[in-house]
Amino acid sequence: MSMETTTSEGVVKDSAARSKLSSRAINIALIANILLALLKTIVGVFTHSAALLADGINSASDVVYNVTIAILIRASVKPADDEHPYGHSQFESIGALVIGAFIATAAFTIFWNSVQTLVDYFQNPADFTAISPIALYVALFTMLLKTVLFLYTRASGRKTDNSTIIALALDHRNDILSAGAVVTGTLASQFGYYWADPLAGALVAIFFLMSGIEILRDSTNILMDTVPGKALEKQIHTLLHETPGLEGIETIQAHRFGQYLVINMNIFVSGDLSVHEGHQVAEEVEKRLLQGVDFLKAVHVHYHPKPGT
Repeated sequence: MSMETTTSEGVVKDSAARSKLSSRAINIALIANILLALLKTIVGVFTHSAALLADGINSASDVVYNVTIAILIRASVKPADDEHPYGHSQFESIGALVIGAFIATAAFTIFWNSVQTLVDYFQNPADFTAISPIALYVALFTMLLKTVLFLYTRASGRKTDNSTIIALALDHRNDILSAGAVVTGTLASQFGYYWADPLAGALVAIFFLMSGIEILRDSTNILMDTVPGKALEKQIHTLLHETPGLEGIETIQAHRFGQYLVINMNIFVSGDLSVHEGHQVAEEVEKRLLQGVDFLKAVHVHYHPKPGT
């Protein structure tokens, strides 16, 4: 991919290319999760593996939100209109919010089921038997498939800087850990430690919850217009250093729209300049920022005379 189409960090700038990469990552995840949901749920029921069955429920919920975020990603590339002058890229952040909510919900479900299984075990330990090794093979297959998906999706997330795809990669990572818990529980049950399987499920659920909260926090920050304040301000001052006619910067405000930024700023110019000359300074400021700040959609510059001039 040519340097002209990516940022210095390797993030794809072209919206069509970003959309294609994002959609591909989501579609691959959807197909994989349908396969895993069927496989883990069926095997979990027949092998009496609480951890594998809980993991199957998690994969089923993955299918639901995969469909949801596929719709949101498609909506995010819609062009600007009268009601959305900066486009619909915020749907990417909403997609990440959906993933975080599904992960948190799945965490509560898995934790509750695991705790119930633990209680049942301590009340009636004789009812529990060793888990079939088939559950182990399914879990190992899940770990392998999800590792490939995690690496691919994480790379796509870095290329697109799409919060939905980044959150999807984290969910794949969670699935690797969940499958690892199934492996641990299945192996432990072979030696009579039947409580290890639901305990592993409960511990993974706690990690899931922490991950879901992290995604919810990050996506909410974007929707609340959280911007890289000091870093962005430093970058702006560097880009505008020695701009002809610029006497100083009074205020800088930025708003986020998905991965895009809109900057509003007030600058000082000499009081001796004409309106036309002041306008030229503002245009130069706008030009330098649009060229130097990645994913900057628009710059609005207001200028007024520097005090004392």
